[in-house]
Amino acid sequence: MKTQCFDIQGMSCAACSARVEKSVSSLDGIKTVNVNLLKNNMLVEYDESIIGNEDIISAVQKTGYGASVPENEKSVKTDLNRNIKDETKSIFRRVIISAVFTVILSYISMGGMFSLPLPPFLTGTENLGILAFTEFLLTLPVIAVNYKYYKNGFSTLMHLSPNMDTLIALGSGASILFGIYAIYGILYGYSVSSHEIIHSFGHSLYFESAGMILTLVTLGKLMEARAKRKTTDAITGLMDMSPKSALLCDENGEREISASEIKVGDVLIVKTGCAIPTDGVIISGNASIDESFITGESIPAEKSTGDKVTGASIIRSGYIKMKAERVGEDTTLSQIIKLVDLATSSKANVSRLADKIAGIFVPTVTAIAIITAVVWLLLGFSADHAFKTAISVLVISCPCALGLATPTAIMVGTGRASSDGILIRSAEALETAHKINTIVMDKTGTLTTGSPVVTDIIPNGITEKEFLRYAYSLEKLFDHPLSKAITNKAGEQNIKSLDILSPVQIYGEGISALYDGKTIKAVNLKTAVSKLSDSEIKKAEKLSDDGKTPMFFFLEEKLLGIIAVADPLKSSAKQAVSELKSMGIDVIMLTGDNERTAHAVAKNAGIDTVISGVVPEQKEKEISRLKSSGKCVAMVGDGINDAPALVSADVGIAIGAGTDIAIDSADIILMKSDLYDVVNTILLSRRTMRIIKQNLFWAFFYNTIGIPIAAGVLYGVGIMLNPMIGAAAMSCSSVCVVSNALRLRRFRMKHSQSGDNIINKNESEDKIMEKTVTLKIEGMMCQHCVAHVKKALEGVDGVSEANVSLENKNAVVKVSENTDVSALIKAVTDEGYTAAE
Repeated sequence: MKTQCFDIQGMSCAACSARVEKSVSSLDGIKTVNVNLLKNNMLVEYDESIIGNEDIISAVQKTGYGASVPENEKSVKTDLNRNIKDETKSIFRRVIISAVFTVILSYISMGGMFSLPLPPFLTGTENLGILAFTEFLLTLPVIAVNYKYYKNGFSTLMHLSPNMDTLIALGSGASILFGIYAIYGILYGYSVSSHEIIHSFGHSLYFESAGMILTLVTLGKLMEARAKRKTTDAITGLMDMSPKSALLCDENGEREISASEIKVGDVLIVKTGCAIPTDGVIISGNASIDESFITGESIPAEKSTGDKVTGASIIRSGYIKMKAERVGEDTTLSQIIKLVDLATSSKANVSRLADKIAGIFVPTVTAIAIITAVVWLLLGFSADHAFKTAISVLVISCPCALGLATPTAIMVGTGRASSDGILIRSAEALETAHKINTIVMDKTGTLTTGSPVVTDIIPNGITEKEFLRYAYSLEKLFDHPLSKAITNKAGEQNIKSLDILSPVQIYGEGISALYDGKTIKAVNLKTAVSKLSDSEIKKAEKLSDDGKTPMFFFLEEKLLGIIAVADPLKSSAKQAVSELKSMGIDVIMLTGDNERTAHAVAKNAGIDTVISGVVPEQKEKEISRLKSSGKCVAMVGDGINDAPALVSADVGIAIGAGTDIAIDSADIILMKSDLYDVVNTILLSRRTMRIIKQNLFWAFFYNTIGIPIAAGVLYGVGIMLNPMIGAAAMSCSSVCVVSNALRLRRFRMKHSQSGDNIINKNESEDKIMEKTVTLKIEGMMCQHCVAHVKKALEGVDGVSEANVSLENKNAVVKVSENTDVSALIKAVTDEGYTAAE
């Protein structure tokens, strides 16, 4: 069996990809076919002893599309993001050109109806020919920049596989064709000096209809292209995380090499603040390692000789020698990149109802138009009458309302969501969200705040303030999330520091220092258990069962007390979970944290199902397992470790305060990091889908009634629908569709409650006087750095939003009016970077 990637040209909708997949799947020797509309490619697994690349390409071409084998698949994959950006720029130019000429065209063609001023040479019967030809000339640039619709539309029609492009080509083409016919009619009227003929054909100009159809459809294509670009940013961001160099230790001493040169078995040195270059095992040394991109946990893991380490994780403190075990495409980070890419390739695009019906609707309308012309000719009517009636059928069946039905509702729905801090990346996401019946949530940063805080202070024989002073004096000497939690707590109470000397970190146990000649230390439960009484052990176990991390402080052998630190549940989490369950949606927690902590947090949030201790690959597999059981799954997460699961889910929802890669992997972003917005997203999706179904009903109902009348079935009772009335009816149907979609603007978002009062975050934020501070940041090297700076800034009191840019090397921070800028600079400096206002 051979697996081959093919580039596909000419696909424009879900029906296209389904048709290509069906044509190739029917060939002998084909095992699997996966067509990706997002990347315009196809992955085929086949038996090369039975079939070859030429046969597959030929099958695609017979359906009306182009196919080719990429010259260099690796380079194509690397340049994917750049190609999509170029595509976006191209479509943007088409939209601008189309819009400019269509606005001028519409003004000239309909200005007289509204008594708008027009140049004298375009008014009056004597100038009607000039007006008609001017409209035709203004339509030509719109046709020229959007010729692909005609090329693809008529190509698929010739191959008996019409799609949405065929509807667009036929509808706008009929308007253009009839307009040209009308120009000749007007000129004929001048030649015979018949004002009646001139006026008759003067009302048969529909160039503005053609221009409007092409412009609106191209605007929709621009939105799709932008969604494609954001999706591929996830893969690019993951690639940027890969360490670029490593410090090799061999018989020649220490030297820096490129990460691509690392071989299995190489001994590497990694120091404080550096990224681990590849997967391996520690052969000497100890370190506190930030593995948040794998586990999602903000607290660094303590590692020593014999422990495994993962490439791209960061050493916060310590020094290690490691032996490389997995390099290149075998590393954990490379596997995550592969998972994201694979999930993106296999994600099914939602088939729009209009595309599904196009295969029946287009040939039916074309057949009706031809039959109409033939019947009128057989009844003895003139060729002019027969042609005019046939064109009326095509004009009134023009898919303007049909084309507007879905995108208008989507545009209004996404606009309404964005005004409340919910960014929806694509129409597919909004369409799919209404079917969600299972929501999987990450723990850290999603259900919880992601920043540990002190929850319990239990002194032993001394006052709480005295105990906190000892703890603060020791912990302030170390850069660790648990230390920061205690330091912040002491700062709230204005605790003064003691004179502490000789700080030492004991890997796997805790920290210690000297005070007044005595040893003061903070250790974990495992280290302290031998020195604790039964009652103290029970207290510690109770704290652990509640999802908290207890720390034990000793002065020599005397226990000073216990401080518990935990990552607290978000204020809206419990209510959001309760609301989702009341909507009939199953809620599951999926986390890399240990079972005890996970169950404690789940219990507080009201979640019944917990899957703990999973790595990114397992998260993606759990999502796939749920989908294979028939569930429509949404994944809510904020970490790099959530990226494969986010893209694998039917709908990926990222918390706005999370990492850039999680955001780039998601379909929907909650900018306020409020879990209750998951509820709002689903409710908005359900309302939007109702509007879309109503719009499609009216669009097809209009065609069902209008086409027979245009064909002349009521001619016997004196009713004949000419193209002008047909175009007017078409316009009315479009207005009805748009007006119905605009009702979404009145959709009311729900907000989390505190007691009996509803908290409207927008209103409460408006009452707080804010200012914007821009900091220049030096030292950031990758998106991992960006994530750490962003998290540090958002941890400062008074900060409501922090946007960090690696490209601009700055941070734009929204803070309350009384926030001290020096606190922002200190937060960045504490993370190991340089900052200045």
